[in-house]
Amino acid sequence: MPKNKISGAEFLPHIAYDSVIFGFSGDRLKILIMEYHNTGFFALPGGFVGVHENLDDAVRRGLNERTGLDKIYLEQFYTFGSTTRFQPEVMETILTANNVNTTNMQWLLDRFISVAYYALINYKDVVPKPDALSDSCRWYDVNELPKLIFDHNLIVEKAMEVLRQSLERKLVGMNLLPEKFTMAELQRVYEAILGTKLRRTTFQRKIRHEKRYHGKAHKAPYLYSFG
Repeated sequence: MPKNKISGAEFLPHIAYDSVIFGFSGDRLKILIMEYHNTGFFALPGGFVGVHENLDDAVRRGLNERTGLDKIYLEQFYTFGSTTRFQPEVMETILTANNVNTTNMQWLLDRFISVAYYALINYKDVVPKPDALSDSCRWYDVNELPKLIFDHNLIVEKAMEVLRQSLERKLVGMNLLPEKFTMAELQRVYEAILGTKLRRTTFQRKIRHEKRYHGKAHKAPYLYSFG
C-alpha cells in the first residue's frame, strides 16, 4: 500500500501485530529487522489488522509481503500492552522522514496494543523486502541486534524464551531446516536456539530416544527428514 494512502478506517483501531521472523543460516539464528527511512530507527516487521480480516490472516499477509513466502510456521506467543510502549513521537518522526502529512495520519500516533507472533522459515528461501516506509529489511544475528523502537527488543527476548521452551514439546527444527538434513545440522539448530554447545553423542541419543523426528535415514549418508 502506498505510504500516503494508509487509511485508518481500513484497520481495527489500537490493535497491531509484530512478527519475530527466525531463520537459521547454518550456524547462526537470525531475525529479520527493518530500518526506517532517514531515521536510524530499527524495528520488527509488523502491521495492522483489516476491519474485515482475521488476525492470523493479517500476520500471514505481512509475512508474505516481507519474505515472499506463503506457507510459514507461525505461532502467537504474547500480547504487549504496557503504557510505556506508547511513544507517538517515534511514529511521528518516521512519518515526517517519509514526507507523510501527519495531519491526515493521526490514527498512527494513537496507542496500540500489539499481538506478537514468531515465525520459523528456511533462511535460504527468503529474499527480504522492505515496506513503503523502510530502506531495508535484512537478517541480523540474534545476538547482535541493533536497539529497536518501542518494546521490540523485549518482544524478541520473549520470543526467544518461548522458542526455547518449545524445543521440549515441538518439532521447531523442521521449520528452520531444508526438507532433508543431517543430525549435525539439527544439533546446530538446537545450539543456536539454546545459545550453548551440546555434546554430540548425548544430543543424538536424547533426540532418538524421545523420537523428536519421524521417518528414517535416507540412502544419502546420514540424511534425515521429518515425517
